[in-house]
Amino acid sequence: MAEKADIALIGLAVMGQNLILNMNDHGFVVCAFNRTVDKVQNFLSNEAKGTKVIGATSLQDMVNKLKKPRKVMLLVKAGSAVDDFIRQLVPLLSPGDLIIDGGNSEYQDTTRRCEELEKQGILYVGSGVSGGEEGARHGPSLMPGGHEKAWPLIKDIFQAICAKAEGEPCCDWVGDGGAGHFVKMVHNGIEYGDMQLICEAYDLMKALGMSQKEMADAFEEWNRGELDSFLIEITRDILNFKDDKGYLLERIRDTAGQKGTGKWTAVAALNYGVPVTLIGEAVFSRCLSALKEERVHASHHLKGPAVAATTADRAEFLKHIKNALYCSKIVSYTQGFMLMREAAREFKWRLNYGGIALMWRGGCIIRSRFLGNIKEAFTRNSNLTNLLLDDFFRKEVTRCQDSWRQVVSKAVLWGVPVPALSAALAFYDGYRSERLPANLLQAQRDYFGAHTYELLGQEGKFHHTNWTGTGGNVSASTYQA
Repeated sequence: MAEKADIALIGLAVMGQNLILNMNDHGFVVCAFNRTVDKVQNFLSNEAKGTKVIGATSLQDMVNKLKKPRKVMLLVKAGSAVDDFIRQLVPLLSPGDLIIDGGNSEYQDTTRRCEELEKQGILYVGSGVSGGEEGARHGPSLMPGGHEKAWPLIKDIFQAICAKAEGEPCCDWVGDGGAGHFVKMVHNGIEYGDMQLICEAYDLMKALGMSQKEMADAFEEWNRGELDSFLIEITRDILNFKDDKGYLLERIRDTAGQKGTGKWTAVAALNYGVPVTLIGEAVFSRCLSALKEERVHASHHLKGPAVAATTADRAEFLKHIKNALYCSKIVSYTQGFMLMREAAREFKWRLNYGGIALMWRGGCIIRSRFLGNIKEAFTRNSNLTNLLLDDFFRKEVTRCQDSWRQVVSKAVLWGVPVPALSAALAFYDGYRSERLPANLLQAQRDYFGAHTYELLGQEGKFHHTNWTGTGGNVSASTYQA
């Protein structure tokens, strides 16, 4: 009798194939299935040749080849495709069986699916999978959440195939419902922010007239210090890359795409009232980049400053750029963890923030030395409300903030757009302000909309003023602005 599979995986794009081969390498028998069945045989005859991977010709065939309780992982396009497969799978499964969604699904969809499948006795997991094709093959960062009873069923598989950081698996249970996909969404939002910050540093270097080789050397140096990370490393490689026509980078069209997770992070921040300003600017920067034709037209009509980008000491200013990038990166993660904390409060998730930082230490796109500092911050204080209040990060920003201010101010004077660097600095200055001008804002809202205000020392008591003498004395209850 043929050996039964430990897990099935549906979806044989490159990520799915690599994850199957990773599982096979760690001793697990995987049953592969794809909507286009020809792909299964092609995979078995090529990439999976000589492995223990088995194939299925239908969903029923796949279910028949699984050990009980059955574990089926989906790596298909987020949205309706996931729901379609769930509808087809449920009649074939038994209570206690498990469906895992490893795609970039919206966390609300995962929460809904958990609730619907629980009524039918089927366990459900929504797991973030980060690391791209390389991570899937050799060790991704995995962020599973959903029905907690499912975790013992997949723990051995997930912690075997994931990346390891200092011997620890970059995978642990995140929380109930959509917690795993929410954390992955924030991860992707931080990824957007990190990439935009690096692009702004690159743009400043270009403005200073640096060659690609000089820029690559700078990123090489930065990667040996506190900015040591996957994204800094690949930026160095991209800057160094040449083909038969020379450096490739300058020939790439400057319009950026997006798949939605950065936007979802910004939308979630607005929904929960968390000032995730840097990620928002990173998303809008991609939107602005997409207006290529308009920008080309505007470049011939809209003038910037006459001052050229010059500095008396380029080496010194490069240090300022590095420090500004570092401070802004601290703010990016600060905002991301603020958003996760608010979501945890909203959904009653018990998120382990230090554990999340550890999950991101290896395998994923935002992996970096820096995440070890975040893990240590939450180890020192598991109730830390804001990373900027941790002694280590507070001292680092204090040490580097003069550079940060130099870079943002010079960029403004030179006409070099730095939306993420400047948004991060504005957030820092706002967060450290005992008083903000929101008192005037509240007065304005009360003036035109009778929205009321609180007085200092009388918090919780709401007042309305008839500012013009011709308005009413009754506060608004329906009009919102």
